[in-house]
Amino acid sequence: MDKGRARPLIVIAPSTVDPTWVSLKKSLDEPENRKGFTERNMVLYTVLNLMGQRDGKDLGPQDTAALIRSLKLGAGARTKVILVGKDGEKKLDQAGPIELKEVFAAVDQLPAAEKETPPPTIVPAAEPEPAVKGVKGAKNGKPAKPTKPPEMPDD
Repeated sequence: MDKGRARPLIVIAPSTVDPTWVSLKKSLDEPENRKGFTERNMVLYTVLNLMGQRDGKDLGPQDTAALIRSLKLGAGARTKVILVGKDGEKKLDQAGPIELKEVFAAVDQLPAAEKETPPPTIVPAAEPEPAVKGVKGAKNGKPAKPTKPPEMPDD
């Protein structure tokens, strides 16, 4: 969903009191870090005790399961912090404690092409303008044919 638009930072922890999560949350609550997070086009995903959230808004069970499956983590109750680039590839995969400045450094080291990748724009297909009937020059330079023949007067 965020591919090409944002860099998901995904924190997966067995509980809401996990030290790695508590430390990262505290760092993100600081205004300077929050600003750096936003400037780097990052989005925070959390899966705490199997309950998923995206930027503080709950994800449904299917979306949470899809997120976990897409990361191909396998079994295990270890805390993981994963940074995914705009290209959808993992840029950082850390088990256990990590400092927010390490995450920022990983983003800052990305190639310039990845940093400046604009979000994909979806341009609606242009609909052809309808030809005006009876006007010369419409469709291959031929006048349009009337849809039904003119009525003949009764004699």
